[in-house]
Amino acid sequence: MQGAPVWRHAVWRLLSHPEFASGTLAVAPNSAAPFEEYLNRYPAPKPLQVSPCGGATRQATVRNALAHLPAGVSMVAVHDAARPLVGHLLLDRLVATALRYGTAVPALPVQDTLKRSDDGQTVLETAPREGLYRVQTPQLFRADWLINAHRRAADEGFEQATDDAQLLERAGYLVHLVAGDPRNLKLTTPDDLSLLRLYAGERASTRTGIGYDIHQLTEGRTLMLGGVSIDYAYGLLGHSDADVVLHAICDALLGAAALGDIGQHFPNSDPRWKDASSLTLLKHVNALLAQHGWRPLHIDAMALAEAPKLAPYIPQMRQRIAHTLGILPEQVSIKATTNEGMDAVGERRAIACYAVATIYPEDGEANHEQIPTQTG
Repeated sequence: MQGAPVWRHAVWRLLSHPEFASGTLAVAPNSAAPFEEYLNRYPAPKPLQVSPCGGATRQATVRNALAHLPAGVSMVAVHDAARPLVGHLLLDRLVATALRYGTAVPALPVQDTLKRSDDGQTVLETAPREGLYRVQTPQLFRADWLINAHRRAADEGFEQATDDAQLLERAGYLVHLVAGDPRNLKLTTPDDLSLLRLYAGERASTRTGIGYDIHQLTEGRTLMLGGVSIDYAYGLLGHSDADVVLHAICDALLGAAALGDIGQHFPNSDPRWKDASSLTLLKHVNALLAQHGWRPLHIDAMALAEAPKLAPYIPQMRQRIAHTLGILPEQVSIKATTNEGMDAVGERRAIACYAVATIYPEDGEANHEQIPTQTG
């Protein structure tokens, strides 16, 4: 999906959320090497341990992973790697509920009529759907409760759990439901992949914005471009760190969502932004987009600089920008060119940048504050 494995989308969505500190990727025994190699090439936004602790069942895999839980962890989220589109609005709801009650499970009411059959061909009866919910992941629990529930199930020889909430229920804990997200689909069949690609924005309704910025070069300043410190004798003059790449990207994102420009949101008259890192500005812009139901899909930026050579820094720029936006580096393109000696850029008096940003609707769930009820 979008040029990356499905599991990576799932991991990045979780670890790019501010409330998640680290993660464990549970894989089958003797299969950690390709995952570690992949993560060496594309580091996760936060610490991620690859653990070859996969068991014969989902329940066994989670139990094994819990045995390697870092000390001091108070809350654990268990997530299916086959659910790549968990949104931050859903994660916000889950975290808030889990912190309050110790448990939080995303759920959607069953809308379809349910039929029971013993041969898959003829109907025995129509089953009532009232009070029935389809449960998703991630499921959040107090770490000590989850460990205790798994330990009790193992001691009792119960290995049939299809999710972790079932074990908490068996252990006597009250499991709280949170409004799920229809787009938080689990990849099970080829048709699911088509839907996931649609939900991910590959063929969904999108918006595009453009941005541009230019700043003068001056002595006594660190040159920051794309969130990376560049080894050069001159830096860019500005109220913040004057990172023209990030400023152009911010304007492109704001323009795509019709939310104004960076001058409106970060005026040079506001002392809060004096010498501020433009990564902070980009983080604010991303949060603003999320508040209005938008998520970045792709960034394309073109930096114009006669000097220094920027090519060695571009991979790190892509990583920094992707990390800040909670997307993949493959969704960020950074290019650099000169101005062939013409105008302020060509005369090495300035550096400029153009950017194009594409965004898509995130989750479609802004008003989901309660568990929805069944409708006729």
